[in-house]
Amino acid sequence: MSASAASTGAASDRRARHVAIIMDGNGRWAKKRHLPRALGHQRGVEALRNLVRGARELGLEVLTLYAFSTENWRRPEEEVSDLMGLMKRFILSDLDEMADNDICLKVIGDYHAFSSDVVELIEKALARTADNTGTTLVVALNYGSMDEIARAASKAAENGAITVDTIAAELDTASLPPLDLLIRTSGEQRLSNFLMWQAAYAELWFTDVLWPDFTPDHLREALDEFVSRERRYGGR
Repeated sequence: MSASAASTGAASDRRARHVAIIMDGNGRWAKKRHLPRALGHQRGVEALRNLVRGARELGLEVLTLYAFSTENWRRPEEEVSDLMGLMKRFILSDLDEMADNDICLKVIGDYHAFSSDVVELIEKALARTADNTGTTLVVALNYGSMDEIARAASKAAENGAITVDTIAAELDTASLPPLDLLIRTSGEQRLSNFLMWQAAYAELWFTDVLWPDFTPDHLREALDEFVSRERRYGGR
């Protein structure tokens, strides 16, 4: 094998399989343009739609998106209602495309806390895409990492000893590849109760770009930087 071929193979081995994104900045995007906050969320959904298409084209195995946290219930009732409406419209308008493009939808968190019509749409989408084998799109809904870890530890205790392995086996993401790269938009540099266990050795990538302006090119930039990083997992 030539040196260039070996280098290409090594880079390929370092490619991220599982990327997660904290989609932050919808409200600030709208405020900067003197627009209603709801319009920022609408543009955020458009960015999400384009990114899912881009992730498939980039050959990403798993894309996990922080869509609605356990803390988001504290937002004004009107904003929560707008977010629920956007979620329903996204599922209704994009389900056929996801199914046709071999995207498998999964949900982490307790989506059963939503209204019955939202739950019905989510479960329809999960069933419709369950056998797809392309990119897995994981959507975190009514999700909080501390809650997830507490639930996993409780289940591990019911089944015997509490260890790193037994807790990991009960996490919402147990069936997914390990998290490689976590991206946050809008300039904030914190995890905000998202995938804290899974991010223990993930690479972090922060950008000042507000979520509605985030494109597949930004994702490609993050993936290219990821390949250049040396991951030691606590070793030398």
